[in-house]
Amino acid sequence: MVVLCRGEPPGSVWERAVAVGAEHVVSLPEGEDWLVSALSETVEEEGRTGDGRIVSVIGGRGGAGASVLAAAVAVRAHDDGARVLLVDCDPLGGGLDLVVGAEQVEGLRWPGLALGGGRVAASSLHEALPAAEHGEPALTVLSCDRHGPGPAPDAALAVVEAGRRAGDTVVCDLPRHLTDAAVAVLDVSDLTVLVVPAEVRATAAASRVARRLGERGATVAVVVRGPSPGGLVGEDVAEALGLEVLVSIEAEPGLAAALDRGAVPGVRRGPLARAAAAVLDAVEVRRGGRPAAA
Repeated sequence: MVVLCRGEPPGSVWERAVAVGAEHVVSLPEGEDWLVSALSETVEEEGRTGDGRIVSVIGGRGGAGASVLAAAVAVRAHDDGARVLLVDCDPLGGGLDLVVGAEQVEGLRWPGLALGGGRVAASSLHEALPAAEHGEPALTVLSCDRHGPGPAPDAALAVVEAGRRAGDTVVCDLPRHLTDAAVAVLDVSDLTVLVVPAEVRATAAASRVARRLGERGATVAVVVRGPSPGGLVGEDVAEALGLEVLVSIEAEPGLAAALDRGAVPGVRRGPLARAAAAVLDAVEVRRGGRPAAA
């Protein structure tokens, strides 16, 4: 119970608040931010399933396939029964809604989402954002637009923490050149997946990205994507990066054509599906849980 008043509350208000068992007396407009946060938490209590998980995906070089893997992880988590929030943190990536075929779906993108610091209810986000998969549980996507800025750090942090509080699986596509918003998300991620093509130059580029991730204290899992033109294998990439490889996958058949159709390929079987499952299992292990059965 909260008592609201305008301006500084007189003593009589405090007396009456205590008498009716109120927990707080809030002055408006000064206490507006606190009130919004309190209401958001109250809305989230219904249906809360526990602490959510935040997975970030980043490419070792441009065109490594981070956006595609992020979408595959989101769809796999949704198929496993999780409510999913897929978050685009790359303002130069062309829009993650294109990857999941939701570019024509009504809903807010980052330029239209007015968020500062504080808290927001995950349920409100799922109502306002485009649905990449309809029905329950929800799979919604918060995409950058083809025009306008990407997310501000406070806004990005508010979104991913809303998903965590509500028990969602939050999958974030991060730019390789880390923006302030990407750093804010990276710092609260349970696992960061570095996607590296099995190429010498890509591995050299990925080593610089891995170094920056290490400087932030991120827990990093490496996904190596074939084919390799020079015969590199996962162990070679692992040695060059000083990191363990989570999984090595071959090329996904029909990938380019599927992306042009707005379909996420291989989410239920094939190399991408195997990588997505490995990522979600690694998150569970990191959080002290048990990986899903194959």
